Amino acid sequence: MIEYRSIAELVELAEKDNCRISEIVLADQAEYMEKSVWELQDMMGERLGVMEESVDKSNRSDLRSTSGLTGGDSYKMLQYYEGKEGLLGSFVDKAVARAIGVAEYNASMGKIVAAPTAGSCGIMPGCLISMLRDRGCKRENVLMSMFTAAAVGMVINNRASLAGATGGCQAECGSAAAMTAAALVELMGGTPAQCADAAAIALKNQLGLVCDPVAGLVEIPCIKRNAQGVVTAFCAADVAMAGIRSYIPADEVIAAMKSVGNALPEALKETAGGGLAATTTGLRLKAQVFGTKDK
Repeated sequence: MIEYRSIAELVELAEKDNCRISEIVLADQAEYMEKSVWELQDMMGERLGVMEESVDKSNRSDLRSTSGLTGGDSYKMLQYYEGKEGLLGSFVDKAVARAIGVAEYNASMGKIVAAPTAGSCGIMPGCLISMLRDRGCKRENVLMSMFTAAAVGMVINNRASLAGATGGCQAECGSAAAMTAAALVELMGGTPAQCADAAAIALKNQLGLVCDPVAGLVEIPCIKRNAQGVVTAFCAADVAMAGIRSYIPADEVIAAMKSVGNALPEALKETAGGGLAATTTGLRLKAQVFGTKDK
């Protein structure tokens, strides 16, 4: 059985069997869970379906979070790219809109897939649903790439953390971008080693990202960090597919993330005690939601 404590181990196993990381993970998890590979694929397919549904239901101008702080920005982004070609191009702009939308849908109590957390739930669907619908990737391949993403997430969780309360937002949006970058490389026909490089490149570019939710809610600045995570994942995947290696191996990047997370003060780890949450506007918005003022 795989212990999921090393990206290098996953790459080595896949290269040994001349297959994708997802195939190694699927076979391993089927044995561990005592289920057939078909059952596990069906389970992952259900999660992909939830991602699609959250994308579709979030494209509304009247969508608002329960706090009233956020909502409707996904619709604005979609209107923007339909009206003109943005700097990132329509494909990425649409993916960004989807990521924002899923994060907004989460804030409005909609059903999402925590990938790997609710706070980072828009990054993976933003990228993978775009590959499915706009780049013509086969559904079965998108589904399989999610097993690779899951494996990267399990290694990060076992070696460091996926929680903002433990490691800051680098552990949430950073991990989501790393997981998604690895999945994207597999979707584009990259090698297992390139999947690892993509994950490392995405994560190391999010090192130190703090968790400072305004009013303690997963909305500001979390939703827009999901948008940035999409761009990070796409960029990391393209860089890796170009044959550019990460000089620092993925496992060492994860270890560095843990070290950075441990060094972050508590005020920057989901407590809403510092960063943007402690700004004048951040405190005003907190008072707006809860009807109290901090002294």
